[in-house]
Amino acid sequence: MFRKPQLLIPYLLVVAALAGVGLWWQARQGLETAGEAPVLGKVVSSGSIAVGGPFTLTNQDRKRVSDSDFRGRYMLIYFGYSMCPDVCPTTLAVMSEALAKLDPAGKKIVPLFITIDPERDSPAVLAPYMKEFGDQFVGLTGTVQEIAAAEKTYKVYAKKQPLEEGKSLKDGYGMDHSSVIYLMGPDGKIVSFYSELIPAEKLEAELRAKTKL
Repeated sequence: MFRKPQLLIPYLLVVAALAGVGLWWQARQGLETAGEAPVLGKVVSSGSIAVGGPFTLTNQDRKRVSDSDFRGRYMLIYFGYSMCPDVCPTTLAVMSEALAKLDPAGKKIVPLFITIDPERDSPAVLAPYMKEFGDQFVGLTGTVQEIAAAEKTYKVYAKKQPLEEGKSLKDGYGMDHSSVIYLMGPDGKIVSFYSELIPAEKLEAELRAKTKL
């Protein structure tokens, strides 16, 4: 039955609102917490968070490394890919700036970039990419299966996305992915996590408070 225009508009608004709530709920389930889920532009840290765990991957120097190699140090982890046009390099730059502000204490925090695009992000590709953000950055890649396992452990969403017509990128695809910075403690357990929109000065303050460095 056709609805009158004055009734149709409110009806569509309700439908859109419900759809938005559904998408929000699905995103929230990506990070299973006993407290809050990540909120864009805000620091988020509460409750007991079921995120993180063991991994064994290959760094930009072609050396096999595992999470246990970083015991005794904090890890600042971000999942992304080198061909990302915007959010990944911006977030890595924020991490780099925050750690520089912490110098020399910042050297006790290891920034890790774990690719979600192992088919293109080889060690040879990651090596120069990491240098753009600082010598202390560690880029990690692996087989498709190894990366999928790491994504699952950290509740990361990542999916190939065909490019729109008229856009160009090697192999013709980009990556849709969640964008969260994880702070892992010296024991390998999560301490906190942050939105990619957090400013460098806010991240610096958070790292000082959480690590006591």
